[in-house]
Amino acid sequence: MTTLTSISAAGRSLEVRWVGPAPDQAPTLVLLHEGLGSAGLWRDFPEKLAAATGLGVCAYSRAGYGGSDPEPLPWPITYMEDHATQVLPHVLDAIGFKSGLLVGHSDGASIAALYAGSVSDARVKGAVLMAPHFFIEDICIQAIREAKQAYEQGDLRPRLERYHGANVDNAFYGWNASWLNPDFYRWDITDALHHIRVPLLVLQGLADPYGTRAQADVVAELCPAPADIHLMEGVGHAPWREAEAESLAAIRAFAAKLLA
Repeated sequence: MTTLTSISAAGRSLEVRWVGPAPDQAPTLVLLHEGLGSAGLWRDFPEKLAAATGLGVCAYSRAGYGGSDPEPLPWPITYMEDHATQVLPHVLDAIGFKSGLLVGHSDGASIAALYAGSVSDARVKGAVLMAPHFFIEDICIQAIREAKQAYEQGDLRPRLERYHGANVDNAFYGWNASWLNPDFYRWDITDALHHIRVPLLVLQGLADPYGTRAQADVVAELCPAPADIHLMEGVGHAPWREAEAESLAAIRAFAAKLLA
């Protein structure tokens, strides 16, 4: 059963989507969405993840996305770091999080890694990072330029509006303008990897237009905690959608090992 609700975190009302058992009944998988995502844009993945693992699944929309409160523009280029340290702790408290994993995609994966490397939280037993970003690659900036063209000249805006409603421009330009800011070329969060002490599962598509396998390789190189790296042939930027069965199986095994 899926429950839609809202929480208050760091002065914002955030939409929340719950599937499966509550935190006092089973560990929780907290889904952190991509740069244009939302609780709703996970589609039926939360239900399938709950069914595969038997765990609770909580997806929420960050401020500026979906049905959450807007986030005034422009966003700082540190918006991922800011969310990890200033907002996510309050989100976990507000949902009653007791034990489980962070499961992030793209920007959400970077936020999950930043949280694991910056915040001491014994409740978080590990993190799943799908198509994470740790530093800037030219391939990513080019894809983000193309996304802007698709938004302003193609059909991307109406497709996103179905999920973001009145927040659609807030969500798109908050993300897009930050990444295309010339100062963002120096963005690098690899230092957080040195401080992660919980196991990681990394799912990286080898056909990802937003990043190469170098984003996964740097995890293996710098993270002192165990890191299970899955390089996925023919998979693009959304392993959970493009290789659903493989992603569900990998997360199920990872969760079973850490949350038994």
